[in-house]
Amino acid sequence: MSRTIIVSNRLPVKAVKNDQGELEYLPSEGGLATGLSSVYKKGNNLWVGWPGRYFKKKEKKQEARTALQSKNMSPVFLTQEEIILYYEGFSNETLWPNFHYFNQYALYKKSYWDAYKKVNKKFCDELLKVLSPGDKIWVHDYQLMLVPQLIRETHPDVSIGFFLHIPFPSFEVFRLLPWRRELLDGVLGADLIGFHTYDDMRHFLSAVSRICYISNHHGQIQKDRRTIATDSFPIGIDYDKYANQAAHPDTLSREVEYRTSLGKQKLMLSIDRLDYSKGIPARLEIFDIFLDKYPAYQGKVSLLMVVVPSRDQVEKYKHLKEEVDLLVGRINGKYGTVNWTPIHYFYRSFPMEDLSAFYRMADVAMVTPMRDGMNLVCKEFLASKLDQKGVLILSEMAGASKELSDALIVNPNDKHQVVEAIYRALTMPEEEQIKHTSIMQETLKKFNIHHWVDLFLGKLDDVTQKRNELATKVLDDSVKSMIKKDFDKAKKRMLFLDYDGTLVPFHSDPQAVSPNEKLLSILTELSNNKANQVVVISGRDRKTLENWLGHLPIDFIAEHGVWLKENENQWHMAEGLDNSWKGEIREILDIYVNKTPGSFIEEKDYSLVWHYRKVETGLGELRAREILSHLKYLAVNMNLQVLEGNKVVEIKNIEVNKGKAALKWVQQFKPDFILALGDDWTDEDTFKALPEDAYTIKVADIHSAAKYSLEDYVAVRKLLEGLY
Repeated sequence: MSRTIIVSNRLPVKAVKNDQGELEYLPSEGGLATGLSSVYKKGNNLWVGWPGRYFKKKEKKQEARTALQSKNMSPVFLTQEEIILYYEGFSNETLWPNFHYFNQYALYKKSYWDAYKKVNKKFCDELLKVLSPGDKIWVHDYQLMLVPQLIRETHPDVSIGFFLHIPFPSFEVFRLLPWRRELLDGVLGADLIGFHTYDDMRHFLSAVSRICYISNHHGQIQKDRRTIATDSFPIGIDYDKYANQAAHPDTLSREVEYRTSLGKQKLMLSIDRLDYSKGIPARLEIFDIFLDKYPAYQGKVSLLMVVVPSRDQVEKYKHLKEEVDLLVGRINGKYGTVNWTPIHYFYRSFPMEDLSAFYRMADVAMVTPMRDGMNLVCKEFLASKLDQKGVLILSEMAGASKELSDALIVNPNDKHQVVEAIYRALTMPEEEQIKHTSIMQETLKKFNIHHWVDLFLGKLDDVTQKRNELATKVLDDSVKSMIKKDFDKAKKRMLFLDYDGTLVPFHSDPQAVSPNEKLLSILTELSNNKANQVVVISGRDRKTLENWLGHLPIDFIAEHGVWLKENENQWHMAEGLDNSWKGEIREILDIYVNKTPGSFIEEKDYSLVWHYRKVETGLGELRAREILSHLKYLAVNMNLQVLEGNKVVEIKNIEVNKGKAALKWVQQFKPDFILALGDDWTDEDTFKALPEDAYTIKVADIHSAAKYSLEDYVAVRKLLEGLY
């Protein structure tokens, strides 16, 4: 029976020692652990991850493994050096600052990268020990970006999902990483790649385009004859859990206790982990400006600030903690009185009962990170507001702002804007508070953590199903044997062979891919057999084809079917063609050449081709779309066809295409075996036009009208060699 295997840096438990000195594994309270508990606890499902502590002795590791396996978990044990270099190093001192736009803090150390590769391999190896046929794998977050491709290398057919829980930066920021290509290739081993927001997804696709030179179509990437889907899946919370906790007697009693201590003043709430991405010092400065600008609120409003300890032995975090301590002290010293403390500051974590009480009490929640993947504190605050009274001030830099548009959305870098948002929040009428909160609560109820899990896994199933349906097209040994058997049996064979991308690789210079000795040898062997009729069917001009291959006893279909040549006969043109349109279209293409460095026009007898293989990645695709849009209606009126190929846009007469020409050959010579190979959109016409019993093969892509698919020109040559 198939299983779902979750892979993340940390297991959903905390290893703590009890009073007897024995290790106990207590459930984590994080949002991910809560949401995925319904998955990994079900049936034989499994969670692979690090238990969160260093085990030195072999027997202790075995004890931990046994204890965790009983809870559907498989541990990955890290050495102290790996924890320092992989986790604290590359993950949190290289990737974290880069992905959160704090590049001034990023460290690019080779020792960090080497450890990251080693530990990702260790996670992969642990996973492979437990992997069974039919299992699906869900890899989580920036610590394990290499794992999907590592799994794919040994298990090409397995179903893999990857989810990034932090922001993905813009290309200009991501490109600063020396190992940017390896990281992207690692993630692209997955079938489905998920992000919290559309912006993160857009940045990722841009990086793939600019760094890997792979474009996408509606968020789908074609790589290694696989379709990789990308999408945004904003993570939710367990809404009912927080709503129920807010109504629990323990929470209510604590709220009474805290309210009694604080008196009747208004309360603003701030809860964060200690991290520079959270903007804690800026929030304190904003509160200082607010008290100075609106002195009437002095003595009437307090800020309850909870900062959860995190990595405070690391130098940057130690300085951040000192800065926060100093700011709190300065503000309390500046404004505080005997019976009023402006900031109630706690540098520690609190149990859920206390946090729920804080959420209930707060009149205003300030969630103003400088950059955050999602931020669940704002969602927990809203779920805890059973009376729907309270105002959320939310940074536009948090992923949650895309869903919670009824909050007061602010730019945390504009301190005076946030000050005015505080004033508006404190003066907002109750009916307006209830209106906004109720709208946001409805969103959170629907898009909760369980919805997120179901949505992602459902999409992964769909992607995998479509991939498996297309997998039947891959030309395996059994199909090759069938082709060879039918080829040998046939008396009259016809082979339609596209040139660029099929018989030779692509090149930025179209004239640089003349046939080498290997290709000429293959074509000579095939065409010397009188039972074979070899037809090179190409978009290239007839002069080039004649120059390169004219000495061979083969047929030609040039310029997509404009020019035709049967073996030793003369070239002749397809009937009824006109090229009077070329002047007007050339003027349009010249405009795009003039504003696109690296592009050029190739003129054929009855078509024009705009090439952009040498153009900056992204710009070429943009200009191609502009040309397609520009010519869309003009081409119809002029009876032209506009084709988008591999780094080219071609304009030609609508009356001709490869399919019509190929069908003419079949009808004239009536072969009893047909093989057609091509890599481009123009070859689709050939595949569709040929009889049902023809062997049609698309090169490099699996999405095609062709019956089968081959990897590249090397595989094509190998197939052809196997025929003689």
